[in-house]
Amino acid sequence: MASNSSESRASAEVPAPYGSGPAQPAPAAERKPAKVRIHHLQQAKRDGTRFAMLTAYEQYTAEIFDAAGIEVLLVGDSASNNVFGNETSLPVTVDELLPLCRAVARTAQRALVVADLPFGSYEVSAEQAVATGVRFLKEGLAHAVKIEGGAYYAPTVRAMVQAGVPVMAHIGFTPQSEHALGGYRVQGRGDDAQRLIDDAVALAGAGAFCVLMEMVPAETAAAVDAAVDVPTVGIGAGKETTGQVLVWQDMAGLRGGRMAKFVKQYADLRSTLLDAATQYGNDVRTGQFPGPEHSF
Repeated sequence: MASNSSESRASAEVPAPYGSGPAQPAPAAERKPAKVRIHHLQQAKRDGTRFAMLTAYEQYTAEIFDAAGIEVLLVGDSASNNVFGNETSLPVTVDELLPLCRAVARTAQRALVVADLPFGSYEVSAEQAVATGVRFLKEGLAHAVKIEGGAYYAPTVRAMVQAGVPVMAHIGFTPQSEHALGGYRVQGRGDDAQRLIDDAVALAGAGAFCVLMEMVPAETAAAVDAAVDVPTVGIGAGKETTGQVLVWQDMAGLRGGRMAKFVKQYADLRSTLLDAATQYGNDVRTGQFPGPEHSF
């Protein structure tokens, strides 16, 4: 966990359960903040309100985003190219993601923690998907999992939900299928919009508690949202979804290079860390650090 000072800041307010109003002052006797549950996200859909979702892969971002009131933390297979140094999400494995998931789930006091099932861990059969989902709930301590794919995976979702594994569905551009899709391409344009609507309806009907859409025209995403009773989450899918998600390194400006059109950067952590590391290196080389105040 973080230092005592950061813990005290995080406990200054206790966010209320989603949809129940603004954060309330913490009582004199400290208590844990109320958990965000699946039914809170479903209530947001019914009420026409929105929730925020960010990726997290370790304890400090989990603590910070949780204290900020982010309702859902995603331990994404995007760790492949944001933690492990791969070019895509395809190489990351279950065994690599499970420790990251445990770190986030152990740290977050309020947020709903969702874990991605990585490529190759659920496609073979419904039985494989159930077994992998159970591992993420038992070993990773996740509250739910996310899988990519359309209506074809409705029987898989149904089997997982019946086994007690809550499932968030992911349609539109599905990064694990980038080779089959011909690269990073917007999905659901024109006549293809109906396919995404049908996918969402089938997956929600199979028991998915939420449908995430990636790189989908805003008009199509709005039509999908109107077609299902479950909440929707968008990433590059316009503003009519119930929730929004971004990779935190993109949102906070830690990753360099060209950003996708749908990314809004709320900070420039890359420059901040570069400046800090540069100053630290200079202080060490010139003998300014450590000073008398840093020595015993």
